[in-house]
Amino acid sequence: MSLCSFGGILAFQGSALRPAAAGREIIDSLKRRVAVPDRVDRILSLEPEITRIIAALGAGDKLVGVDYFMHLYDHTFKIIFPKGPGLPSLANTAAMTNIEMAMRLKPDVVFSPPEDYDVPDSLQEKMNKPVVALSSLGKFQNLLEEIELVGDIIGVQGRAHELVRYFKGRLEDIRKTVVSFPQERRPRVYLSFWSSLIKTPASYEPVDAAGGRNLAEGLFPAFLGSSGPTINLEKLIIWDPDIILIQGNFLPKDRIVTVDGVLRDPRLSSLRAVKNKKVFYTFGYWSWWDPAEVLLETLYLARLFYPDRFPSFDLEKEGNEIFQEFYGIDKVFTELSRALRCDEWLNE
Repeated sequence: MSLCSFGGILAFQGSALRPAAAGREIIDSLKRRVAVPDRVDRILSLEPEITRIIAALGAGDKLVGVDYFMHLYDHTFKIIFPKGPGLPSLANTAAMTNIEMAMRLKPDVVFSPPEDYDVPDSLQEKMNKPVVALSSLGKFQNLLEEIELVGDIIGVQGRAHELVRYFKGRLEDIRKTVVSFPQERRPRVYLSFWSSLIKTPASYEPVDAAGGRNLAEGLFPAFLGSSGPTINLEKLIIWDPDIILIQGNFLPKDRIVTVDGVLRDPRLSSLRAVKNKKVFYTFGYWSWWDPAEVLLETLYLARLFYPDRFPSFDLEKEGNEIFQEFYGIDKVFTELSRALRCDEWLNE
């Protein structure tokens, strides 16, 4: 069974470091106890979210290999870590890792997704290396705990604390700006994700933190193993959302669901979001999160929901500032925005 069977709504109680006879003992997302060495110089990361965190912690040079997603689909990785495209790609999924190549890379620790319960133990047994299964599963608190934990494992605790403080501070600023709006006055939001009009996350914390109401909150998926509930058009029409958000973290040529397509769909013409042209792209899950991107997304959504509260909002400026804080590189978001056409998102 997969931890993602319920679209990221399963509880994740965090991870921790404990003293161990040899090195330190990690309690990972699967509640596995894993002994990791005191010094970690070589990292194999098969979990994109962790790979991004490692880059944000300034420890990208410790990476000796990554999963295929970072090479084929992640638009930001090559910008934030220019050496990334030169790293070996070892897996289509963690379960399909090239073990022989992985062993030749001699990692001190391996990070693996927790989606399949048996894969981390299998990898650990085959490689005789510590395998830590981590993922935020789409929860802010888990993401922050991950940053702290990975920082502890690879010896950059100060940088991890700094990033967590920054994330919390910016998030609190957003919440303070929108907290005065009572629940009944908050915009009712529908999210179209994973290249489907009718697939939607049953939990999406950026919407909540930005002062919106996710109409699918609490829905269960149509079947185990799905990444979120599948609804029908009748349900969407009954909900009649104030705002529709479409996952935009695909290159424009790869987008199956588009803002223009939704606005022109005669089946949706009665929806108030369509009538009022309140249909926008947002970033969305991208093999879980980039910590800078999800913080920017929350700010961007708050601006969409409450434009009067953010009169001077500049998406590119804010994006560059947040990505600079996380990755120490100027104009990262300008380059990402050029690829995703984010300059059009607020002007659709």
